[in-house]
Amino acid sequence: MINKSFTLLAILLIITTWTKGQPIESLRSDIEALLSTKKAKVGVSIMGDNLRDTLSINGDQHFPMQSVFKFHIALTVLSQIQQGKFSLDQLIKINEDQMLPELYSPLREKYPKGVSLKISEILEYTVSQSDNVGCDVLLKLIGGPQVVENFIQEKGFKDFSVKINEEVMQSNWDLQFKNWTTPKTSNQILVFFYNNDKKNLSPVHHDFIWTIMKQTETGKNRLKGKLPKGTVVAHKTGWSGTNKEGITAAVNDIGIIFLPNGRHYFISVFVTDSKEDTAASEKIIADISKMAWEYFIKKMK
Repeated sequence: MINKSFTLLAILLIITTWTKGQPIESLRSDIEALLSTKKAKVGVSIMGDNLRDTLSINGDQHFPMQSVFKFHIALTVLSQIQQGKFSLDQLIKINEDQMLPELYSPLREKYPKGVSLKISEILEYTVSQSDNVGCDVLLKLIGGPQVVENFIQEKGFKDFSVKINEEVMQSNWDLQFKNWTTPKTSNQILVFFYNNDKKNLSPVHHDFIWTIMKQTETGKNRLKGKLPKGTVVAHKTGWSGTNKEGITAAVNDIGIIFLPNGRHYFISVFVTDSKEDTAASEKIIADISKMAWEYFIKKMK
């Protein structure tokens, strides 16, 4: 009788576990079916705020970050501010010769002759508008790309590399692959700094970084592309452009998506080696994001 009871309990546990696990595997199947028709390599990591609803596809493989690394640069700047090296209100002079014409820069378009701006303003340009001039100004301020890599790796995230700035990256196609991460690591970093369990960010700086991430203007057709209007998404995009062979090395979007019930989930999608056009590559991200949204919405009910 004891053996029968034990066996019945074991079977019930297996059935319960299988049933609870099935939806996330269904989501995986839907994403894999989508990707099977695409001429691109795609990496995905999705994690619920309970840190249990998780899946990854190519989650441990290396993907070039492109401008996604501006999020990590901002975190490094805020860390140095907390160490007393700088302040958000500190003025930084940006000279005309730093306003490089070959770089994407709303900041340069507004101030072609140079300008002095608060660090907080440069961070806003760099993260929310993906400004390349602002990015390189901040990298120079904190000591260069290696400082960013060291900062993130010291937090325990080894699958992360930053070796070059935007000026170098945009001048040589092959060099962009020196700045890479994995989808899993990308999501883990989002969780680490959003949950902030180890208080790496002060309340002021925590509010600041996630506010400017929510204000991101780039990539409107990626993670946010097929979500209900008004959905709050704190995210950072990256894009490589397309080379003469018609290959796109990076169409990326990572972030936190907030649900109507106040919950949220973390999602990182990287598209590389894509023979799809930019619109189609962005649609891959939008479709995956919509699938994840529908999964978590169903869990609310």
